[in-house]
Amino acid sequence: MKKMRIDFAAPSMARTLFHTLPLAWLLALAAAVLCVSAALTGWQMLERQRAFELQLRSAQVRASAPVATHVEAPLVRIPEAQGVAVNAAVLQLNLPWRALRDAIAEATPPAIALLALEPDAHRQALKMSAEARSSDEMVAYVEQLKHQGLFSAVSITRHEINELDPNKPIRFQLEAQWSAP
Repeated sequence: MKKMRIDFAAPSMARTLFHTLPLAWLLALAAAVLCVSAALTGWQMLERQRAFELQLRSAQVRASAPVATHVEAPLVRIPEAQGVAVNAAVLQLNLPWRALRDAIAEATPPAIALLALEPDAHRQALKMSAEARSSDEMVAYVEQLKHQGLFSAVSITRHEINELDPNKPIRFQLEAQWSAP
């Protein structure tokens, strides 16, 4: 036979609490802990927002404050020799290396061996040393350099035949004036 619950007592809070299951108490306790935790987190976020607003107001006050006017740096005299040296270094650093390299690469055939390139930034001149198998190749190379748009004048400054080499190549030097790109 089943157990029967017969309860004729009037409902009250004490009776309801007495009959509440332990699992319900545990859930109520967890809900209370979560509510307290949420309230603390909300309070911390509110305090953080107030601090940020205070920082924002102070930054706005600093930004709206008048800015100091332009302060001129004291004029420093550079010795003339140092100024000339600095200008020469800047001129050397500002050489149009890429344009020179591209123009020389385009004009140089496989039969010509480039030995040296020496730029002179002051005169906008490029001294080159090269070797060719024949004088015809040397002259053709000079003509190809003249047809490059970067070079305004190209001339052979020196040439000689290398007698020690069995192929007897012609070693020559030329100077090419470049125009500013």
